[in-house]
Amino acid sequence: MNVILFGATGMLGRAVLRACLRDDSVESVLAVGRSPLGVSHPKLRERVQDDPSDLGAAGVDPAAYDACFFCLGVSSVGMSEDAYRRVTHDLTLAVARPLAAANPGMTFVYVSGEGTDSTGRGRVMWARVKGQTENDLMELPFRAYMFRPGIVQPVPGVPSKTRLYRALYAITGPLVPLLRRIAPNLVITSEAFGRAMIAVATPGTEVPGHILRPADINRLGGAGTRRN
Repeated sequence: MNVILFGATGMLGRAVLRACLRDDSVESVLAVGRSPLGVSHPKLRERVQDDPSDLGAAGVDPAAYDACFFCLGVSSVGMSEDAYRRVTHDLTLAVARPLAAANPGMTFVYVSGEGTDSTGRGRVMWARVKGQTENDLMELPFRAYMFRPGIVQPVPGVPSKTRLYRALYAITGPLVPLLRRIAPNLVITSEAFGRAMIAVATPGTEVPGHILRPADINRLGGAGTRRN
């Protein structure tokens, strides 16, 4: 499997990168983003550019890739709807549309969020924008899957880039193991998240639908992976 990865510097994107580099079924990874990763690996190529959606500048030949893992995202806190839409919806579709047109056999996996509004018309701004993004992706002619993680327990060394989230993880972190025992379908680990992304792009995997919630991610991410 050859993979394009967007957003590999974030907590979930870095977890996906880690899973890809450790899994023998992934032959190569092209990471596209605005910031350098600081990671070196024989499988990994990296393109750092101001506009991640400029696939030509990134040297992307869509036909050469089996999957795109799209982990780019920002918090909506303090953002207007127009600004959040440009980053969340418009940038995502600017990447997805040319990939789908050139390679409809590709699998595209998008990081959404639990609570996303599939109607695209609800009162909560971020949920509405994410919902429209999901809907537009699922209309494109490739295999599209929406990951809606709930509470994410980061593995050591894979922190969130968002200061607010880091503070919340620091406060709530000791409670997460207890919550996993009480409500296991609400909590995932970032490690399981990365493995689940690979699973849905692997031919022959039984995927429960195009929108995957924490229980689905845990099931897919719990399957054994082929690691170096």
